[in-house]
Amino acid sequence: MDDNLAIFLILAIAINAALILTISMSWIRTKRRALELQPAAVTTLKNENETLKAQVAKLESRLHVLERIAVDPAERTSREIELLR
Repeated sequence: MDDNLAIFLILAIAINAALILTISMSWIRTKRRALELQPAAVTTLKNENETLKAQVAKLESRLHVLERIAVDPAERTSREIELLR
């Protein structure tokens, strides 16, 4: 084997190894950051879930009132409205 070819192959292998190592370290760092951010995302989602549950409960309550008004006789509804005035 020619000396120049051997040196070229060694340099090519070293450069490729460095490139693969750099890409691997970047990938590992990205995965680690994603795992570190995961608990914060879970907390955010839990808070949002609680807020949405409260909104749904409020809307269900309002819907119940509207259903009661729609089904009740007009006389009873007008009487209740007059009592509120």
